[in-house]
Amino acid sequence: MHSSERGSESFGVLLRFHRERAGMTQEGLGGHVGYSKSQVAMVERGERPPKGKLVETADQVLGAQGALLVLAEKEFGNNGLRPWTEDYLAEERMASALHVYQNHLVPGSLQTEAYARAIYNCHCPALDDEEIDKRVAARLARQQLFERKPMPIISYVLEQSTLTRPLGGPPTLKEQLNHILGVGRLRHVEIQVMPHDRQVHAGLNGPMILLETAERRQLAYVEGPSGGYFVSEQPDLGDLFARYGILRAQALNPDESAKLIAEVADTL
Repeated sequence: MHSSERGSESFGVLLRFHRERAGMTQEGLGGHVGYSKSQVAMVERGERPPKGKLVETADQVLGAQGALLVLAEKEFGNNGLRPWTEDYLAEERMASALHVYQNHLVPGSLQTEAYARAIYNCHCPALDDEEIDKRVAARLARQQLFERKPMPIISYVLEQSTLTRPLGGPPTLKEQLNHILGVGRLRHVEIQVMPHDRQVHAGLNGPMILLETAERRQLAYVEGPSGGYFVSEQPDLGDLFARYGILRAQALNPDESAKLIAEVADTL
């Protein structure tokens, strides 16, 4: 397991020391860094790595004078992921349910190595080979989601355009489509396609990811070019879940979707 995927007892002890010295509770620190009390506790026990801006923010609000920053760099290094992506992936790894709508690309958790590499080769500004390798490896590691026990409930709604955009060339796209078909055959995964010809569409506001945490708490995540953010409060959270439900009703059912994906793959 890569060091960024596990916690550090040393970092956790130091974080707890500075938090208690500052007279702050775990809940109070969580309020500053966007964590729940239990998530802060997991970091302090070394069960979870610090994600996003936790290190930077905690170092500042606890008056650690750079001690947390130095130890975090030594313990965790840099895996090439953007901070908001790290926050999301921490939730995805523990989710009891995951529901994804995507309208531009095949979702990251479904991508093959060649397809993911083609995406990062399109990055502007350009990434060097080492950075691309880091990001591709991190993306492929997400597919452990499909093998996890207990099995999470997973669904995807993909725009038909994601099936035809030949990123990396026709052979790469064909491999990617066949991979989607294989994942869609898993008993805990449902994949649906939103066809071009729908005259009503509940997803015009763009992509979304909906999760249920291990504690069955609902959470949504929305990401754009310059950052991502969680939605956890009503009514916005309920609106996103309702929108996704309507999307699933408007899309082709899983069998129809698999047939369409196979037909597109056969043309390549």
